Amino acid sequence: MSDDWKEGMENMILEFSCANHKSIKEKIVFSTIASSDDTYEETLKVFSKYRVLRSAVIYGPNGSGKSNFLSALEFMRNLVCNSINHQPGQGIFQAPHKLCDLKTPSEYAIQFVKDGIRYAYGFSIVENLVKEEYLYYFPKGKQVKIFERDESGVKAGDRYKGVFDLGMSILKENRLFLSCAANFSNIEEVERAFLFFQNDIVVYNPHVNNWIEYSIQLMQKDEEVRQMFLEFLGELKTGIKDIKVKLEKIQVKTSDLPVDMPEPLKNVLTMQEANRIDAKIVYDKFQTDLMVEESVGIKKLFEVICPIIDIIKNGKILICDEFEMGLHESIVHYIIQTFHKANQDKFAQLIFTTHDTSLLDKDIFRRDQVWFTELNEERATELYSLVEIKNVRKTENLEKGYVSGKYGAIPMLNHSFSTLFSK
Repeated sequence: MSDDWKEGMENMILEFSCANHKSIKEKIVFSTIASSDDTYEETLKVFSKYRVLRSAVIYGPNGSGKSNFLSALEFMRNLVCNSINHQPGQGIFQAPHKLCDLKTPSEYAIQFVKDGIRYAYGFSIVENLVKEEYLYYFPKGKQVKIFERDESGVKAGDRYKGVFDLGMSILKENRLFLSCAANFSNIEEVERAFLFFQNDIVVYNPHVNNWIEYSIQLMQKDEEVRQMFLEFLGELKTGIKDIKVKLEKIQVKTSDLPVDMPEPLKNVLTMQEANRIDAKIVYDKFQTDLMVEESVGIKKLFEVICPIIDIIKNGKILICDEFEMGLHESIVHYIIQTFHKANQDKFAQLIFTTHDTSLLDKDIFRRDQVWFTELNEERATELYSLVEIKNVRKTENLEKGYVSGKYGAIPMLNHSFSTLFSK
């Protein structure tokens, strides 16, 4: 391995921008680069000339674009990982802003660090096909072109002439070249960039994801994760003394299925294997079955905490919409502080949306970690940080300032509506 790769093993997002994605019309930019604020300096990670934040929280009224911002990042991740599988004639999903015409590109760009090296990657989509794409990296701080792509084709950087021929042979307008090159070339820099999207960005949506099975798998294969989870449960005073978990593959039997299930569906299911979860929760004087006897709250802890332990332990980035859903506010506080105080050797990041104003606390977040979304007169999302707002003191009560409307990004309530029910 060359000296270029010895700067460190950190993985992190430095900046993400997008345009023409759902409610996002004009380009918005999100950054984890710290401002000149010196609050909680010990929680930052120094990378090259940058001081990098471990977390960021995004506030805004319903429908202002918080979720759309995170979905743009998820869209970018998924397209990098999966576009190589797109078939001829299959267009790329595109959800442009309602006021943009068909020729307006949807643009996505990110600067990130993989294994201690900074990368810059981006692409644009027009009429459901890739129009432009680029990938650069910065060994020893100097920009090096890996490739650029436009309507005329792919142009490799000087160091990479002739090494992308196989990747180019399978490239189509509905596939990203990063996806093709990572699978059909042997270029370390390209592979690392691809693996950042595949392995290091973890997206969790409480409305969609159920990580209980994933948690059981983690505890079954990694005793350290199980012990850390037990310690976490102990800190929360749950009374849980031990966890016995087992996940095994079983053959589905006809007798296991509902009697009134259609026969064709039974035939399909009995030809497949299924996972059987056996998880017992041990208390002082008895034990319970996690899936049958435990509360929704305990199940929620099992669903999210083990993956979070894995993310922090391995230095990944967690992207989460409505992070607080189903969790007590004290647990959310504890998780955030765990990210902030994690071992410096592994740098994990947390980027999430929330409506929980109790988190707007100067003892939890610096001003540059707090972001807001709101709609402008075109019903287009604008994104801005608390540090961009003038006259916000370090000692200010942030929750009070937000609720009072000082920072914007709050619902404009029609107070006359409530009078309809008081007549």
